[in-house]
Amino acid sequence: MKTPLMLLTLALGLSSCSLFQSNKPLDVVVLGLNDFHGNLVPTGFSGIKVPAPTAANPAATANLTAGGAEIIGGYVASSRAANANTVLVGGGDLIGASPVISSLLRDEPSVIALSKMGMAVSSLGNHEFDQGLKELLRMQNGGCDSNDMTKACKFDPAYPGASFKWLGANVTDKTSGKPVFAPYQIVTTPGGARIAFVGAVTKTTPTIVSPSGVATLNFLDEADSVNKYIPEIKAQNPDAIIMLIHEGGAAKDTYNVAGCNSLMGNIIDIAKRVDPAVNAIISGHTHQGYNCVVPDPAGGSRVVIQGDFYGHLLQRLDLSVDTANHKLLSIKAANVVMDASAATTITRDATQTGIVAKARSLTDAVKNTVVGKISVPQILRANNDAGESALGDVIADSQLAATSGATTGNAVIALMNPGGIRADLPDSTNIKEGGSVNFGDAFTVQPFGNTLTTLTLTGAQLKAVLEQQFDNPAAGQNRILQPSAGLTYTWTASAATGSKVSDLKLGGVNIVPTTAYRVTANNFLADGGDGFTVFKDGTDRLVQPNLGDIDAFQAYLKANTVAPGPQNRITKK
Repeated sequence: MKTPLMLLTLALGLSSCSLFQSNKPLDVVVLGLNDFHGNLVPTGFSGIKVPAPTAANPAATANLTAGGAEIIGGYVASSRAANANTVLVGGGDLIGASPVISSLLRDEPSVIALSKMGMAVSSLGNHEFDQGLKELLRMQNGGCDSNDMTKACKFDPAYPGASFKWLGANVTDKTSGKPVFAPYQIVTTPGGARIAFVGAVTKTTPTIVSPSGVATLNFLDEADSVNKYIPEIKAQNPDAIIMLIHEGGAAKDTYNVAGCNSLMGNIIDIAKRVDPAVNAIISGHTHQGYNCVVPDPAGGSRVVIQGDFYGHLLQRLDLSVDTANHKLLSIKAANVVMDASAATTITRDATQTGIVAKARSLTDAVKNTVVGKISVPQILRANNDAGESALGDVIADSQLAATSGATTGNAVIALMNPGGIRADLPDSTNIKEGGSVNFGDAFTVQPFGNTLTTLTLTGAQLKAVLEQQFDNPAAGQNRILQPSAGLTYTWTASAATGSKVSDLKLGGVNIVPTTAYRVTANNFLADGGDGFTVFKDGTDRLVQPNLGDIDAFQAYLKANTVAPGPQNRITKK
């Protein structure tokens, strides 16, 4: 029987309509979270100031309160409600160097919170390795066989592990040469888009974590390692490829300037060498907010973006993809403020509220223990032009005070690495009447659990340590150690590497190259961390496993009403 012409025409029309719809571009939202560091509750975001009037100063302003699991989870949920093709990913350092609410529970509530948000994948970060490979694998896979049973499985007696996968294309086993974590993963969205995510962590990881925890691992060149897997990824016909990397830079432009071209730092070389098939790069590590464009090897350009730290910003990539022909049609990038103030328009996520409440109930008693007072509302970690911070001075002084006795080291100098100072004292969200400081405030400043080591350096070695501040810059910046009271010197920016430090004195007396000086540092620094390898040449080491940096800090706060450090110990020419 013949098909009526009208029905044939209708059938062709439906077929054409169906074909047209299958080729219609699909909108995909990728949300990136970098350097969360277990910050389940909001903290101060210095990128935005808001009115904070007081009777004494009606015109005062304060940092906006931003981040926290409830706000981040709420934004992710709202994005999924508007577009089911929303993918949440991480840029590394999701855990480690965390405040009390997470660290006292071995960061398990943070992993569970991110899993409940539906995070799909994350690059590894250096802080994921803070407790060693075995513990990181437990964080990934679950269970209670931890190297700290006092903290593990206290939040959930059957800790399930992360539902998302950590990726590390450049992390291999030294014996087998094989990747220890998946190099990449292709995520399929509800609408059928297939987005490939390939991950890497800074190759400097062995110099910025405890060496024993990563002794069996290689951390290879980031770009070379990612490029190795691009042909394999392309063979699977993804609709877009996004690189997640825990390495970054800094930009002169602020987080909300789209398409900036002022980016500098290690990420530039990596971005310029990564295969042009990679459509965008979500970065981390340097705790900066930027939304920049960097040239690719084919003469084009691509987005390189980072979202500050502690969840203050989410990186948002709005993609339009052609799923029939497996290609990216367009991309738009932005950093979105996770406003946690009373005026926020983001609805807090109820599931995250429950997780945060439970974690608080298990940690608040320890966190809220008062340990001392400060003479001002807040002591800041921000550096002056010479690289010295008020809080850095105070921490160095606390370590000197703890180790200057005959039985504790006879130290005459203490040096503190700036990367170990993680927050102001207290954070702007926790300022209390009368300058009171609690354990949570102090721990948030120094959350690593490092112990103190006192060793002997000659005056020449001490100068060599200080010269290394300018020989291992990260993200275009020097790494200035924070000195204890009495140690002073000048550094000259224009001088040659190795000859920048001059007028080095202790108590106003010139440091003598051949004289021995007892110097205290935390165990990470004393073992050559952050590139300060001269420390490893120190002699007569007094390792004090029962004297932690946080113990010294608490004791100093308890014994003194602490004032901000003077920031006059380092002079820059």
